[in-house]
Amino acid sequence: MSESQASKTYEFKAEIKQLLEIITHSIYTNREIFLRELISNASDALDKVRFLQQSGQDVIEPDTELNIAISVDTEKKVITIKDTGIGMTESELVDHIGTIAKSGSADFLKSVTEQQGDASGIIGKFGVGFYSVFMVADKVVLTTRSAQPDAQPMAWISDGLGSFSMEPAQGDIARGTTIEIHLKSSTEEFADVDRIKSIIKTHSSFISFPILVADEKVNTIAALWREPKTSVTKEQYEEFYKFLTYDSNAPMETIHIQVDAPVQFTSLLFVPEHSMDMFGAYNKDYGLDLYVRRVLIQRQAEELLPEYLGFIKGVVDTEDLPLNISRETLQENVVLRKIASTVTKQALNRLKKLAKDDAEKYATFFKAHEKTFKLGYSDYANRDDFAELVRFNSSSMEKSDELVSFEDYVGRMKEGQTEIYYLSGPSRDALELTPHMEIFRKKGIEVLYLFEPIDEFIMDALRKYKDFDLKSAEHVDTAALKDFADAAEDEKPVEELDEKGKTDLDALIGEIRQILGDKVTDVRLSERLSKSPSCLVSPDGDVTSHMQKIMRLVTKDTSVPKKVLEINKDHPLIRNLIRIHQNSPSDPFISTAVEQLYESALLMEGYLSDPHKMVSRINSLLENSSSWYAQMKNLS
Repeated sequence: MSESQASKTYEFKAEIKQLLEIITHSIYTNREIFLRELISNASDALDKVRFLQQSGQDVIEPDTELNIAISVDTEKKVITIKDTGIGMTESELVDHIGTIAKSGSADFLKSVTEQQGDASGIIGKFGVGFYSVFMVADKVVLTTRSAQPDAQPMAWISDGLGSFSMEPAQGDIARGTTIEIHLKSSTEEFADVDRIKSIIKTHSSFISFPILVADEKVNTIAALWREPKTSVTKEQYEEFYKFLTYDSNAPMETIHIQVDAPVQFTSLLFVPEHSMDMFGAYNKDYGLDLYVRRVLIQRQAEELLPEYLGFIKGVVDTEDLPLNISRETLQENVVLRKIASTVTKQALNRLKKLAKDDAEKYATFFKAHEKTFKLGYSDYANRDDFAELVRFNSSSMEKSDELVSFEDYVGRMKEGQTEIYYLSGPSRDALELTPHMEIFRKKGIEVLYLFEPIDEFIMDALRKYKDFDLKSAEHVDTAALKDFADAAEDEKPVEELDEKGKTDLDALIGEIRQILGDKVTDVRLSERLSKSPSCLVSPDGDVTSHMQKIMRLVTKDTSVPKKVLEINKDHPLIRNLIRIHQNSPSDPFISTAVEQLYESALLMEGYLSDPHKMVSRINSLLENSSSWYAQMKNLS
């Protein structure tokens, strides 16, 4: 275009008219992004003029403050956005504004078509960010003056309907670009200073240049993640964390990441000292706020963080993504996956350092976030790191809230021990009383206590820690424990059965099999019991009792599983039953006692759904035993 003083009008090309039709007349769910796009453009213009100045090139008005100023005329329904950036020459105005998305308009139209006409999710991706203004405007006047000496100020005017005009700008025009937005009647809600401030705080809080609204600076919090770590104080980190999370407490840990390769990004992560999930329940809303060059693209981007680290709060800012990349593209983006992998590894490394340097503080962290963190059993890529960080209660501890690591356990293992043992149950008290613990207590071998259903999934997923297999105490091969010396002698050694006694024991076992029938898969002598008369054991190769209950709960299976009944030949009750059976094999007391032993074992395992028969049987046994006791005491 010549430098004539007259205004000239230009018709947009056919494809540009189609694009404008989509932008100006489609129904958008997020019209407020127009302000984000314009502020982002202004920030880029300021960055460019600052670069020219720092590189020693001449620019007009070199002492002008670099900022973005926004004013609102509520009566005329006009928003004015002014920056003191690099501005545009006439030819640049034609290239950047007069020709929409010259490098990608066809791709843009294709993407809009695929998203059924809603362009709000991809504005900015194809170089059409400026034109998002027509979502809210029925007229736009853009006035610009280039930082190049002797460049003529220009004005660009359009209603977004199919044409635009350009003319030399009149008057004393300062360096930079001013955009005058005349709002549509349907978008007059934006002619409000508080609304403008709210949008800026949501999307553009961390733009590095001052954003002034009605002469008040709105972006008052610095983008600390962009600052060198050595220049940020603890107090600044805490202030930023509280701004980000609304948490009144300081974070437990701060992780500041700055990476140049293979992907350029910076990140600032925080580990809260307490769970932010309501009522202690797991909250699926997680993720890091994603920024591109300080502009918010998505809150809580799940793609940046694995679910089990969802308690971490923070931001990621990268140079390697386009503005307003669509949610669908985010999920498949290679750059995002690389960032997520680095963020995950950095977070796990920091937690490992915390666990090593301050075990007490790490225990506080784990108790606060274990419901979420334990979901990490499914992260195969970081399985070793997860195994180092997960914690459980243990038989070596005195209280149920004390925690140990696999490494702690390994450090206390018996010489020659090759397996790490664990046992699941509803509480420490319940596990202390279970018959499965008796052989481990006798041998002085530590057992990890699992209280939560997810703990079983952790053990099943990990299977090993270093060179040691993870083994349920229920499935232990008792023969493998025989070589370990007893931790303490029995209080009162039981006399061994003679050959006749062994024959009578075999006969009793056969009678028990007859009495229980198909309620059990087998009846056998136990090598694991020292205090209890009997217990139920899952058949070899079967899942643990706790996992079995979880699976049955999911499938709504209420049947009682068939297990092996093990009996302790040295228990006084079993010795008495041997004598009774020897004297009278059909004595009804044997059947009563066997049924009681079986149902007591079911109760311990959590499978006894109807206790009425058992209670009636216990009452009968108590009646008979109390009569014998009174007679023994010679009570009248």
